[in-house]
Amino acid sequence: MNAHMHEAKEALERVFGFAEFRPGQQEILESVFAGENILAVMPTGSGKSLCYQLPAIVRKGLTIVVSPLIALMRDQVQQLQARGIAAAALNSSNSGEDTAAIEAGLRRRRYRLLYVAPERLVRPGTPELLREGGANVFAIDEAHCVSQWGHDFRPEYLGLAEAALAIGDVQLIAVTATADAPTRADIVKKLFAASRKSSCVPSIVQTSISRWRARPIPRGRSKR
Repeated sequence: MNAHMHEAKEALERVFGFAEFRPGQQEILESVFAGENILAVMPTGSGKSLCYQLPAIVRKGLTIVVSPLIALMRDQVQQLQARGIAAAALNSSNSGEDTAAIEAGLRRRRYRLLYVAPERLVRPGTPELLREGGANVFAIDEAHCVSQWGHDFRPEYLGLAEAALAIGDVQLIAVTATADAPTRADIVKKLFAASRKSSCVPSIVQTSISRWRARPIPRGRSKR
């Protein structure tokens, strides 16, 4: 286990209160820390978000998280902030004052994670702002929304590959709970083909939640 994996395991317990990784998480994190692009297909409730949150906590730089759901963004940002992680969100629910404050914080490189609505991401000037903020990881939640094979297709997701290119040399982490073979192929084609990373084809990890049971931290051990 390399240094980043040791730090991620420590953060898993200290920040999130889990004693062990769930199925697939360690494999995905090892690939992320090796600099690979990743497509992770994991059931709902299996801990997909930790596959980009933990690297953001233990590595330098800014992780951009693209999500189509404002309520989910709000919940995750509030949870991260409550745990002492510098996180924010840019979407249509922000007031003008909130947006200005977040943009100023980005320019000062205050954040480790920034959640962005796809509609906001493809606006002119946004990739430049994110590059100024130190973005080096581009995580796409609900990645199946890029595929026209599925009923959750979002046209705004078609601009994500171009936005990632405009930001610069970013690592791509796409996560979804819904992706059959045609959908996976469509995600790879539409999100990863234009990546500047040396290996644009992502590692694809699929997991099942059926084998996992939470193991509480033993009594007497502090969550710190």
